[in-house]
Amino acid sequence: MNSPLIRIGVFYDGNYFLKISDYYYFQHDRKARISLEGLHEFIRHQVAEEEDVDVRLSQIIDAHFFRGRLSATEARDKDRLFHDRLLDDILMNMGIQTHYMPLKTRDGRLQEKGIDVWLSLEALELAIHKSFDVVVLIAGDSDYAPLIKKLNTVGTRVMLLNWDFKYTDFKGENRVTRASQQLLDQATYPVQMHEIIDQGLNSNDELIDAMFVNTPEPAAFPSVKPVRPTGPTAAGPVGTVGISTIKNLKNGFGFVVMPPNNLFFSYADMAEGDFNELREGDWVEFTVGRNHRDEDCARNVRKVEAPELDENDEYDQHEHESADSPERL
Repeated sequence: MNSPLIRIGVFYDGNYFLKISDYYYFQHDRKARISLEGLHEFIRHQVAEEEDVDVRLSQIIDAHFFRGRLSATEARDKDRLFHDRLLDDILMNMGIQTHYMPLKTRDGRLQEKGIDVWLSLEALELAIHKSFDVVVLIAGDSDYAPLIKKLNTVGTRVMLLNWDFKYTDFKGENRVTRASQQLLDQATYPVQMHEIIDQGLNSNDELIDAMFVNTPEPAAFPSVKPVRPTGPTAAGPVGTVGISTIKNLKNGFGFVVMPPNNLFFSYADMAEGDFNELREGDWVEFTVGRNHRDEDCARNVRKVEAPELDENDEYDQHEHESADSPERL
């Protein structure tokens, strides 16, 4: 006798998921982003194992992604708009429905408000109307505990994908990500993803390896026309092309040596190549841009060969130590 089809609905707290993906890209030894396609395949296998059915009877029939989002005016920088559109393209190609709410400024900081309530209402309504057997929740906040309780009352099992890790960010501050104990206690199937991933990578598990993107992220800008000055020059007007060396690379951020102030850049400012392959002291070509705080920064960054400098072009990087500290962020 064949087992019935297990109908799965997947719900992402987008901000939580992107923090997880950033962790594996910048902090973890894997140095790669999570593949949504690979993650969904893992979910199908994990649900099949927990429900004791053939994986062919474990099918994701609905997936939803919830996230706060900057307005077009607030995201004036092309790199921000590009990466938002890139994420949209990935979600669209995966058939994942997006739900965005505007970010609100409170006490000078952009904050998400209402995402957890919206996700919870949608998940409960769809679980009832689409008869989900299992809801997979990718979230960690205790605000989702009432959702799990309600799903339990309608007979829908909840699989919670949760991560537990800590690291030091680019400001030298300790960061911790873990799921609320309330969620872990109430979920039908709490899944310790950090343990499963590390064990799977160590044992060359193909299902776990497929959970990561193996190609570099697309660049936000095309390559700029190569320019080969004789040495580092002072930052000029926006759009000026320069060449210099990198200092203080850390956790997705860095500085390009450029008097009078060294220029900040991030992984999103790469024109080509992989940020994780850069090293302090590497020569890079870039264009001068402006960030959201109206400060000079480096855009369109790409690694180049070191230029040949004569004795008149020597440059003392130590003269500019004061401007390249990560604390400036």
